[in-house]
Amino acid sequence: MTDTNTKHSDLTTPADLLQHGRGTGPVRTHRPVYVDLLPPCNNACPAGENIQAWLALAQAGQHERAWQALVRENPMPAVHGRVCYHPCETSCNRAEVDTPVSIHAIERFLGDKALEEGWSVTPDAKPTGKRILIVGAGPSGLSAAYHLALRGHVVEIHEAGPLPGGMMHFGIPAYRLPRNILMGEIRRIEALGVTIKLNHKVEDILAEKERGRFDAVFVAIGAHISRRVDIPARDAGKILDAVSFLHDTNTGQTPLLGRRVAVYGGGNTAMDTARTALRLGAEEALIIYRRDREHMPAHAFEADEAMEEGVKINWLRSIKTIDQSSITVEVMAINAEGYPEPTGEFETLEADTLILALGQDTETGFLKTIPDIEFKKDGTVIVDANMMTGYPGLFAGGDMVPSERTVTIAVGHGKKAARCIDAYLRGSSYSAAPKHEVVHFDKLNLWYFTEARQSRQSEVAAEERRYGFQEVVSGLTEAEAVFEARRCFSCGNCFECDGCYGACPENAIIKLGPGKRYRYVYERCTGCAVCFEQCPCHAIEMTAE
Repeated sequence: MTDTNTKHSDLTTPADLLQHGRGTGPVRTHRPVYVDLLPPCNNACPAGENIQAWLALAQAGQHERAWQALVRENPMPAVHGRVCYHPCETSCNRAEVDTPVSIHAIERFLGDKALEEGWSVTPDAKPTGKRILIVGAGPSGLSAAYHLALRGHVVEIHEAGPLPGGMMHFGIPAYRLPRNILMGEIRRIEALGVTIKLNHKVEDILAEKERGRFDAVFVAIGAHISRRVDIPARDAGKILDAVSFLHDTNTGQTPLLGRRVAVYGGGNTAMDTARTALRLGAEEALIIYRRDREHMPAHAFEADEAMEEGVKINWLRSIKTIDQSSITVEVMAINAEGYPEPTGEFETLEADTLILALGQDTETGFLKTIPDIEFKKDGTVIVDANMMTGYPGLFAGGDMVPSERTVTIAVGHGKKAARCIDAYLRGSSYSAAPKHEVVHFDKLNLWYFTEARQSRQSEVAAEERRYGFQEVVSGLTEAEAVFEARRCFSCGNCFECDGCYGACPENAIIKLGPGKRYRYVYERCTGCAVCFEQCPCHAIEMTAE
């Protein structure tokens, strides 16, 4: 006998339906309903991109429409296609079959094509007359400026440095992010009417706000201060910090390093620092890190690329003393809790320069005179769900608020802040629409798809990379990008494969035309669930009558 109390959300596989009974014909207990659910790639994207939507357009060869859909959420796809660590791909259901869809490579293809073709964006709204000050021209500030300009507001960015881009410009080496690509996407933001004032350090935000007659302020100054560590030094040689080193290198002020360079740290910045040192002429680049590879903060491919280029990594080593051109390190061991602990065994390493890459902090002291702003112990600023600090009309985001620090997260902060600022200026508050249920691999029925492994991006040979700052990874061709987009399963959303239409024994499904999907004629439907069983992407659910 059918259990009519079973929730439709529990009936997610054909086996479930068989177990609980179908009740077809006049005793139909469940009816099929077309649904739009949340693909895991969309759910994982920190910038909030509708990845599946623009992939569908890209696989149809509608590249400009795909790009337009992409940049509604993220203003810098050519940048993100290069520097984002693509958590969307980590979540991709296709990984359970062969390899994830190379989303970042398709995003890069669209971003590069837009720059080549001169594609542009137009604002959504009429001018509002409202003025917003943004402090910092890094990824979060640029993203907020873009989304606010689309909403018709006047935006002015005040940047302390000589160039826009923040750590994208001064922290990410050119072999990962060519500067013409970065500046091309920034120029598009400026074309919306955004003003960027360079070499303009803001010391007093409230005075700046009043002087410029701004209605709201978004502070996104990033994390540009290197963390220091106390290391006993008898006669220390040259010690640099990674942030200053990368900044100086990217502005043409290359420091003298010597033949052997040691880098202390295990994050992505440490990898970039060691790779840059080799490109500047160092014969040896050695990374010293106190934990093992499994526990390093750097992404695995960053470490792989560094080692391919000749960077040596001394895992489980902690610096104890420095003496001129030698560094004494203690060998560490990982304990049962996964933390490193000293072993009492020491080694001596040779290095002409030591570069510290132990993380960065943000310089938020200039905000401490503003009433009602609260800080965490590490100096980051506490904001509410609307990205606003304790001072009305003063918002903050990016590296200066408690969060993981990546370009994509910062861009997501900027977009959310723009929405919240827009609502604030209109006398309301922003609330995100509720998310649909995420479609995981176990809900898919993959009869429709065949195995097709990921398109590989070509790379400059490892032995050639260390002799210049040319871009290491190449983009996809148009044919490769379309092929790659077609690998998408369209998880949770109908892509009109006709599986349900062809399977229905009662002709209860009507085709509505290209792009319009289908509808049910329930007077004919017996509730047999064959359409549900045929749907490859779980865009149909059986709901209780």
